[in-house]
Amino acid sequence: MMTDESLVQEPCPQDAGANKVILSASADVNLSASADVNEGSSTCGCGCSNASSDALANGNLNGVASEQEPCTLRLPSGKVTSINVSERKGTRKTPLESGEAQITISNGVVGDAHAGDWHRQVSFLAEESIQKARDAGLDVKEGDFAENFTTEGISLFTIPVGTLLQVGETEVEISQIGKVCHTRCAIYHLAGDCIFPREGIFGVVRREGKVRVGDKIQVLAWGNGTCDATPPEALAEVEAARAAGTL
Repeated sequence: MMTDESLVQEPCPQDAGANKVILSASADVNLSASADVNEGSSTCGCGCSNASSDALANGNLNGVASEQEPCTLRLPSGKVTSINVSERKGTRKTPLESGEAQITISNGVVGDAHAGDWHRQVSFLAEESIQKARDAGLDVKEGDFAENFTTEGISLFTIPVGTLLQVGETEVEISQIGKVCHTRCAIYHLAGDCIFPREGIFGVVRREGKVRVGDKIQVLAWGNGTCDATPPEALAEVEAARAAGTL
């Protein structure tokens, strides 16, 4: 049964005067016993109503005004479809045959060149994004964009920086969305474009453990657009390039 200790109160994204109830990052609860909060959802007292999972996943938190029924906001979730590593930066990553990796706090994926004490410890890219490249005629697969985790079913690039994710046994905070490529990669030169600078995601590890192919990715808490591990100038550079259409 869900208890008060299993929940934390955070400001509702629609109404600064209201609260929404979300699962805490460390909560260990049995959601099936709760009639008030469904798995992967949060409830809000702001008066909005019936916000859909699609709208939430796309960053649209505007509900329909209602005094009778509080809204239930469905937290998006997905899964890991591939775990990829490389010995050097600037190269494609290779899927791990074992299908699992150890993730260490404030470092990243053990054995990966991008692991280290900085704000881009781990990276994510969706299968859906890779499919866009295939539709453009490229013969690409998991790891070819140098992502650590290939995902499915969750649009991570629409979720704000600072959002806390549970990925397998680990917890990862989104630290940057997209990147500025100062030197264009081989994929860009082949296709005239590369999806990762716009839809690739970076994170810092807040809780270590193992991640396995097939593990669920679940939003634990929404971010406010900032991450204390990310230099403000890094976010400003990405946003300036996004606004200029050069990502």
